[in-house]
Amino acid sequence: MFDRMRLGWMFGLATAALLALAPAARAERKLYVVTTLTDLAAIAEAVGGDKVRVESIGKGTEDPHNVATRPSHVVKLNKADLFVRVGMELEPWSQPLADAARNAKILLGGPGYVDVSVGAEILEIPTTKYDRSMGDIHPYGNPHFWLDPLNGKVIAVNIAAGLKRIAPADADYFDQNLKRFCAQVDEKLPGWLKLMAPYKDVKVVTYHRSWPNFAHRFGLNIVNYVEPKPGVPPSPTHIVSLIAHMKAEDVKVIIQEPYFDLKVGKFVAEKTGAKLLVLSPSVGGEEGIRTYFDLFDRDLEKLVSAFKETGVRAASPTAEKTTGVR
Repeated sequence: MFDRMRLGWMFGLATAALLALAPAARAERKLYVVTTLTDLAAIAEAVGGDKVRVESIGKGTEDPHNVATRPSHVVKLNKADLFVRVGMELEPWSQPLADAARNAKILLGGPGYVDVSVGAEILEIPTTKYDRSMGDIHPYGNPHFWLDPLNGKVIAVNIAAGLKRIAPADADYFDQNLKRFCAQVDEKLPGWLKLMAPYKDVKVVTYHRSWPNFAHRFGLNIVNYVEPKPGVPPSPTHIVSLIAHMKAEDVKVIIQEPYFDLKVGKFVAEKTGAKLLVLSPSVGGEEGIRTYFDLFDRDLEKLVSAFKETGVRAASPTAEKTTGVR
C-alpha cells in the first residue's frame, strides 16, 4: 500500500516536472535545416547561429551532380523544417528524396523550401536550343554560382528569408547574422582580389565547368576543359587536341575537382609541362576547409602558389592595378 502510494506520488512529481519543462524545451528547440551541399550548410550555420541545427546530404568530397543518396536522407527530410537547395537542376537526386519524405512544407511552395539561386548572378545561360548530345548542359545556366563570394551573399539572403518564414519571432536575430555574414564577405573580398590581381587574364584549363563564376570574379581566363562536353569523359582524340591547344596557348595550370579521376589530368600535365592543381569547389572538400571563407582562402592560396611555381606571369599589362570588384 505504502509502495503504491509512494510510486504514485513520485510519478505525479515526475509528470509535473515534465510539464513544467515542456514549454522551455519547446522554446529551446532548434530549427532543423537540411541542405543539399556543404557550402549551403556552412552559410546556413552562419545565418542561423544557435537557433538552427544544420546537416548536409552531400559531402564536400562528392560530385554535387551525383550524390550517393540513402534511406536515412529521406528520414532527415521528413523531420526538416527547412530544405535548402542550389537549384537550377544541379541536384537531380534531391527531388526524389523530398517527394519520398512526405513533408509538404519543404516542397516547392512550402514555407520550408529554399532555392538559393534566386537573385544570383548566373553565367553560361544557353541562348540556343540544346539537347543531350551537348553533354550535361543546364537549361538555366551554370549552377556552380556559389564560387563567386558575391553570390554567397545572395545565398545567405535566401536562407535568411526561409528561416524568417518558419520562425518569424527570431527574424531580428537572423537579420543580424545575415548582416554580419555579408559584412565579412565585403571585408574579405578586397584581399582576395588583391591576391589575384597580378594574375589577371591568366589562361587555365579546368576539368569540369565548375569554375566560371570563380574565374569571372577573380579574373582567370578558362581556355579549355578536360571534358570535351560537360559530364562527358575525355576521348583520346579530345586529349590529343587539348594537349596541342595547351601548348599553343602556353597554359601552365590545370584545375581539377577532387572527385574526378586524376589519371587523364596527370597525363595531360605530363605531356604539356603544366601543373595539375586539385582545388575543392566545396566546403569540406579537404581538411581544414570548414567555412565558406576557408574555401576561398585555401583555393586562392593554392592557386597563387601554383602560378608562382610554374612561372606564370600576368597576361594583362594593367593587372597589377586591378583590385576592384567587377
